[in-house]
Amino acid sequence: METMNAIGFGGRVQARVIRMQRAPLSWRARNALRLAFWLGWLGCQAARAFTRVTGLPVLLGRLSAVLVRRDGTRVNYGVLGWRVVTTAFVNFMVDQLQTETSTWGDFKYHDSGVGVTAENAADTDIETTDGESRATGDQGEGASANIYKSIGTISYTTTKAITEHGLFNASTSGTLMDRTVFSAINVVNGDSIQFTYQLTCTAGS
Repeated sequence: METMNAIGFGGRVQARVIRMQRAPLSWRARNALRLAFWLGWLGCQAARAFTRVTGLPVLLGRLSAVLVRRDGTRVNYGVLGWRVVTTAFVNFMVDQLQTETSTWGDFKYHDSGVGVTAENAADTDIETTDGESRATGDQGEGASANIYKSIGTISYTTTKAITEHGLFNASTSGTLMDRTVFSAINVVNGDSIQFTYQLTCTAGS
């Protein structure tokens, strides 16, 4: 009689939900109470209302961030600021409508710094470099087809307090699309910050 041998396998899978931490309440309050943050938020709300009433298009910037600590812990800092699309970018856009260059579609380079001077439409660079290389972000659409979104992660090699972000169309120099200043996010060697920049372009009606 032929004997049949059976081989069995067993195992157990366990899952654990790791929720992303929120930024400290003290940081959220400090950042939200900055005059530039409120002016930016109010400006965006007013611009949306203006578009609905008049049918005129506007450009609205928004920057968010997640701190990724060297141990893998993620801290969601939410919206850092709502300002400010630069004059340099607007002028560059008009130039591209006349003579397009390859750098028109390259606004994906994220830079951060330690400058604290309030953002201004006249800015052409971040105020003070943090010494790290710019991150090459991805490019896509946000929640709707009229939102441009780029996500870039900057890694840090020393202890510093990050207070500003800029989005450029080159890995060095280039045109600054938007600069945002925010309350300090403290990093150490091995930490990184994932920045998400979104530009909403409203259409006329």
